[in-house]
Amino acid sequence: MSLDEQLAKARAGDLAAFGDLVRAHKRSVYSLALRMLGRRDLAEDMAQEVFMQLHGKLQSIESSAHLAFWLRKVTAHRAIDQLRRRPPVEMTSLNDEAQLVSTVDGSDPLLQRQLRQLVLNLSPPARAVVMLRYQEDLDPLEIAKTLDMPVNTVKSHLKRSLETMRQEILGQVETRREGHST
Repeated sequence: MSLDEQLAKARAGDLAAFGDLVRAHKRSVYSLALRMLGRRDLAEDMAQEVFMQLHGKLQSIESSAHLAFWLRKVTAHRAIDQLRRRPPVEMTSLNDEAQLVSTVDGSDPLLQRQLRQLVLNLSPPARAVVMLRYQEDLDPLEIAKTLDMPVNTVKSHLKRSLETMRQEILGQVETRREGHST
């Protein structure tokens, strides 16, 4: 059964079809929430809240493509709101940090951790833009629609965020060089 057929059944009140929709999209919702929030427990809670909200909004969802867009948009906005309410510095346990390390062959886990931390240090809107661009592979126009912001603002966030992260990495490299030369 296609996602559009499952959506039609779910809108008609079929709870099993709604469960199928949740199972089909839970990984992408959780993944975006985890990348935005940086904590598994918060991402799990947010994913549940997003799907509960979806259940109440099913009648307004027109297609499976609209459903994917809606889930991405609601998750990103909820994450931004939560990040704005959260204190700026939050410690994560070593267990949580170990779970976030990439297992892709050929990748540098230290670099991955450093990049992840740099993204987590961005402002909530900038973090959402970077995540949607490089994790969800959306183009700036799609990001603008998802986050309800002008496309030039999206491009500005991307440019400033990448420049900020580049400068931070260059600063760290320079600091290491100075430490080794003494």
